[in-house]
Amino acid sequence: MNSPIQVAILGFGFMGKRHAGVYRQLENAKVTAVVDPRRDEIRESLAEVNLSCPVYSTLHEAVASSEFTAVDICLPTDLHRDQVLAALSHGKHVFCEKPISLTTEEALEMTEAARRANLQFMVGHCIRFWPEYVELQRLVASGAHGRLMSLSLTRRTGRPGYSVGNWVNQPERCLGAALDLHIHDADFLLHLLGKPEAVFSQGLNDSTGWSSLTTQYVYEGMNVMAEGAWNYPSNWGFQMRFTAVFEDAVLDYDSAGSQTLLLTVGEGTPQPPILLNSANNPTGDGYHRELAYFVNCLERNEPVTVSTGEQAMASLSLVLAEVESAKAGHPVFL
Repeated sequence: MNSPIQVAILGFGFMGKRHAGVYRQLENAKVTAVVDPRRDEIRESLAEVNLSCPVYSTLHEAVASSEFTAVDICLPTDLHRDQVLAALSHGKHVFCEKPISLTTEEALEMTEAARRANLQFMVGHCIRFWPEYVELQRLVASGAHGRLMSLSLTRRTGRPGYSVGNWVNQPERCLGAALDLHIHDADFLLHLLGKPEAVFSQGLNDSTGWSSLTTQYVYEGMNVMAEGAWNYPSNWGFQMRFTAVFEDAVLDYDSAGSQTLLLTVGEGTPQPPILLNSANNPTGDGYHRELAYFVNCLERNEPVTVSTGEQAMASLSLVLAEVESAKAGHPVFL
């Protein structure tokens, strides 16, 4: 077996810890450094995921003292651009949490830098890898139940209170649920159906940014909508769901349901479908699958083709168009 891909994690908050837990499960990956200025606090947090590695205050310090070939950036969105460019300048492959950035200008700068450096750059749009959404994509591509006629997606949760320094509730750092939560479904729609002709959105913009956004996407011959909101009470919980109506079937997913995924074919009764796995689509949730895919690409010296920087930039552009529509009160054509 080859030596594991060595990874440095930048930012050890909610998502950094989750990613560390995934890398612990991957036989071909190893976390060799954590970068976070809260060094004493982070050393205590490492035990929570059974991880032992040095902690550095800056990426520059980590590069000078530790060996790693990839950097996993789990920082607030407004810090992505500088740290992605820094990692690329040190010759490191980059996995960056979504969204790629707050502006398309920054996103373009990052993707162009990765291209020039001939380094892999992947963005954490994990829903492209989530098992139930992968099954939806498979059914659409196969045509086994006829064409897709309508699709509704929902993502909602209590107002987030888990971020370091409460950055997700600061509009200048996050732009609210529109860009941090709803973008999951917008990105998946691009992955599944391509770019819509237009978007028509309505939403709620409060002190934390766009805390709720509902969008109708204009696709020929289909009715497609998505809703994302995190203005629920803090203890409400979390739910993601979709309903996909085909000519001869309906696929329902509800993360909060007792049976999360059900397929109803013709006049039959709802049944849970068998989810398929493969070498490029292993077991586990979307976080596990996306990081396994990234590490596998590096190990095999293969290019990342799913959730690339360019694809993430397109998803950012789509959500910004939705925000523009919500502000203007009319459709925005793409």
